[in-house]
Amino acid sequence: VQLQASGGGLVQAGGSLRLSCAVLRGTSSTFVMAWFRQAPGKEREFVATISRTSFLQYYEDSVEGRFTISRDNGKNMMYLQMNDLKPEDTAAYYCAAVFSSSLRVTHRSSENYRYWGQGTQVTVSS
Repeated sequence: VQLQASGGGLVQAGGSLRLSCAVLRGTSSTFVMAWFRQAPGKEREFVATISRTSFLQYYEDSVEGRFTISRDNGKNMMYLQMNDLKPEDTAAYYCAAVFSSSLRVTHRSSENYRYWGQGTQVTVSS
């Protein structure tokens, strides 16, 4: 299984970006998936997670109401729509996945995820 993240870039505060994560050589519908981010000098932190059929979605408090996680299992894709971006959102964003037999499971800890994408940089200028 390979994950490929894309869509990062430079945006002004208040702007929007849409990140994409492609699941290669795997079937995304069998995975719980998530987005994490890591700013320079900081630990990797949870951003959002989504269950296999999108039934459950959870967000880190600071992005709740601004970010939306979604997935299209038919296309083996996951997305993160980021609106009203703030300078503190600046980080490398990573997608992650782990196989799950349950349709009603999500994970907020990076330790639960087995597969990781390479990261895509998001920079928000003030």
